[in-house]
Amino acid sequence: MKIQVITLFPEMFTAVFGSSMLWKASDRGIVEYSTINLRDYGIGPRKQVDDTPYGGGDGMLLMVKPLAEAVAYAKSQDPGALVLLPSPRGQLYKQSDAKRLAAAGQAENGGQGLIIICPRYEGYDERITKWVDKAYCIGNYVLTGGELPAMTIIDSVVRLLPGVLGGETSTEIESFQDDDQTIEFPQYTRPADYEGDKVPDVLLNGHHAEIEKWRSSESKI
Repeated sequence: MKIQVITLFPEMFTAVFGSSMLWKASDRGIVEYSTINLRDYGIGPRKQVDDTPYGGGDGMLLMVKPLAEAVAYAKSQDPGALVLLPSPRGQLYKQSDAKRLAAAGQAENGGQGLIIICPRYEGYDERITKWVDKAYCIGNYVLTGGELPAMTIIDSVVRLLPGVLGGETSTEIESFQDDDQTIEFPQYTRPADYEGDKVPDVLLNGHHAEIEKWRSSESKI
C-alpha cells in the first residue's frame, strides 16, 4: 500500500513513520510512505502557498494552485490512489472507515493507495475539494493543521493490514468494531496482586466460559 502525505511540515512524519508498527509495516514491505512538501509547489520566488480569504476575515488560506499541483504529482505516482482531506466539514471518521481503507489497500484488492492533504492556517481554498475523494473529521475539536489527523488516519489503517500486528485476532477483539460504543473489556497482567490491588479472581481460575462471560459483561456500551 502506498501512502503519500502532502504537507508543509514533512519533518513531522519522520519519527512517526520510523517508529513502532508503522516502521514495521514499511520494513516488511507492506506499506510505502512518502511526503510531498507543499512548499515545492509554491508560487513565485518566495514559494507562496497561502493568501488572504476573499470576503475578508482573519488568517490565511492555502491556495488552490499549489494544492492542485501537489495532488497531481501524487496522482502521477499512484493514479488509483484515494485523496483524503482532514477537515471539520468532513464525515466523522470511524473504525469502519479504517477497515474499508485498509481492505482496499491490500494487494489482493488492488492495493489502493492514499494521498492525504494536510491543511494549515485558517484552512484551504474550497476549490481543492474537486480533487478530493473523501473528507474526514477526526473529532469535534480544532487543531493547528492536518498533520495529526493524517497520522491518526494512517495509524488506524496500517495497523489493520495483514502482517503488521502479528496476532491473527489482534484487530478483531477491540473497541468500536461495529461503529457502536462498545469498549473492550479491562485487561490485566502480572503481578496478580500489586499493593493489595488484585486481578479479578475469574481471570485466574482457568474457566474459559466464565472468563468469556465476565469479559462480555465488562464490555462497556
